Amino acid sequence: MRERVTATGEATRLADRKRRAGQRLMIGFAGPSVDEDLRKLVAEIQPAGFVLFGRNIEEPAQVRELNRELRSLLDPQHPGLIAVDQEGGRVQRVRAPATVWPTMRDVGHSDSLTAKISTAMAVELRAMGFNLNFAPVADVDSNPDNPVIGDRSFGRDPMKVAEHVVDFLQAHQQAGVIACAKHFPGHGDTHLDSHLSLPTVELDIPDLEHRELVPFKAAIAAGVGAVMTAHIVFPCWDEEVPATLSPRIIRDVLRGQLGYQGVVFSDDLEMKAVHGRWPIAESARRMTEATVDILLCCKEPTLQLEAFEALVRLQEDDAAMDRAFKDSLGRVHSLRERFFLRPPPQPPLADLAHPEHLALADEVTRRVHGAS
Repeated sequence: MRERVTATGEATRLADRKRRAGQRLMIGFAGPSVDEDLRKLVAEIQPAGFVLFGRNIEEPAQVRELNRELRSLLDPQHPGLIAVDQEGGRVQRVRAPATVWPTMRDVGHSDSLTAKISTAMAVELRAMGFNLNFAPVADVDSNPDNPVIGDRSFGRDPMKVAEHVVDFLQAHQQAGVIACAKHFPGHGDTHLDSHLSLPTVELDIPDLEHRELVPFKAAIAAGVGAVMTAHIVFPCWDEEVPATLSPRIIRDVLRGQLGYQGVVFSDDLEMKAVHGRWPIAESARRMTEATVDILLCCKEPTLQLEAFEALVRLQEDDAAMDRAFKDSLGRVHSLRERFFLRPPPQPPLADLAHPEHLALADEVTRRVHGAS
């Protein structure tokens, strides 16, 4: 672990800067349990929460206990966001003995089952201690050569995708799990994977407004709890940087044009689309100017601490950043108030792979593929 950020000036102000910096980070980690290094890191940065991946998951009881322990590491005045990517299909971190959900493409073709699938999925997530799901995918499957979206999308018709996105997010949130529409302003028309490289979408603004933005507009109107950015360059808005780093796209389009006032998450800062292309301090500054609220650092503790230090120093070096940080923390606080003040009771682990949930997953397969 690198050296801690040292005091520069009055101690209480440093404590405030560190608190604000930590609350703008969500972190992941390497294994299925909390080790001493993770404890020390969390004690230092006090992040807004954690995101789990397949590497953290062994079986449901272990996940439930892990999430309980993670929450216990954080200040109860800032209860942790405990997140996962549980989309269905090829992107679901928790699999058997939990329910294995169909692709959202199949759900999109199964007419009226989206809300039921979403509710059942949320019940299982809450049973394991999650309160935030980085789903639904609001991208339109507009490029058949797209290597990363494809069947993660509800389909190719923007209006149909919008309908399913709304059904999914409303059911999720009614069941007590915050939904996050991703990847704004749209990842569907890329031919590159932003995990591996920096894609560019060469579309005009009217094309984006009539296709890519349609599901996001619907999600915002339906009260989606969070939105995640795309590490993609859209030259019609900003030729220099991807959406995650762009005030023109996040501040001006998402917040200004579409009126979204909620929490914005970055996609993972360890993805090759951004990692190594800009110094972490510059990325943090640009994302703050863009009004991105929470930065995802999903695995590497060195990068997590570097991002934390950069966020602390941003406040030291630029007084104008104080207002931006306070605005972000205000949005995060409002999200917690909305979903955490009166949460529904935690379901039992016995609800995982409940017969009704398995029947729902099977019904999607039967409707779409005619399986017996």
